[in-house]
Amino acid sequence: MSTIHTKSDPSRLAAWTRFLAAAFTSNLKAVLEYRANFLLQVFGMMLNNAAFALFWGVLIARTGGVGGYGFSDIMLVWALVSTSFGVAHVLFGNMRSLSSMIQKGELDVYLLQPKNVFVNVLVSRTIVSAWGDLAYGYIVLALLPGLGLGHLLLFTGLALTGAVIIASAFSMSESLAFFLGDSSSVSGSMAEFLLSFSLYPEKIYGPELRWLFYSLFPSGFIAFVPLAALKALSWVHLPLLAGVALLYALAAFALFKRGLRRYESGNQMGTRL
Repeated sequence: MSTIHTKSDPSRLAAWTRFLAAAFTSNLKAVLEYRANFLLQVFGMMLNNAAFALFWGVLIARTGGVGGYGFSDIMLVWALVSTSFGVAHVLFGNMRSLSSMIQKGELDVYLLQPKNVFVNVLVSRTIVSAWGDLAYGYIVLALLPGLGLGHLLLFTGLALTGAVIIASAFSMSESLAFFLGDSSSVSGSMAEFLLSFSLYPEKIYGPELRWLFYSLFPSGFIAFVPLAALKALSWVHLPLLAGVALLYALAAFALFKRGLRRYESGNQMGTRL
């Protein structure tokens, strides 16, 4: 079984870059074979998100604000979370399927390949509708007044760190299937709570809940801290969030690696091209 090498090696880094690029290209070509379905799902997801924007617009117009957030703040949060969510599911499409694959013994084919099992499994699929989430955030950003190129670049960096944190959190909850047998209820709760907490103002929750936003359900690192950074156009937060994303990614990798020792083969024969 292959491992992730932490030693700095330009040739290995180039090889990993080529592998990830090839996986992304292959997934994109696969979904574009059915372009009508691809466009339908993308625009359907964008319309779904737009419906929530309309709801918040009406609510803010009547109340003047919620939890200290105005309409622009709500839209920035939605943009950040939507694009982070979209990037995570576009690049790491199997992160929500790990539990099922572990239960059914479908990791066998990945164990026979030279690439790291954890990374290989995650990047071997993309979610079509997630492209709509990815694009929605940028559309919102373009429509909000007073935001320039600096905000766009910072937004992209923040969305990437958010995507890694989302993928790591979901992967960890799914990897519990190695130990629990069926972690679908846990992973479902993770997805529900993580998104619910991220999409509403932090101050509407009591202090007894807020510690969860920076630990078990990392909404603070996906929405609240990025929002503050984007509003202040503060680049100081980006390397800090990148460090947090790395910690969550390492934790997800370590849990999967430990669980893989308990994995029972499904005795399935197959190939991936």
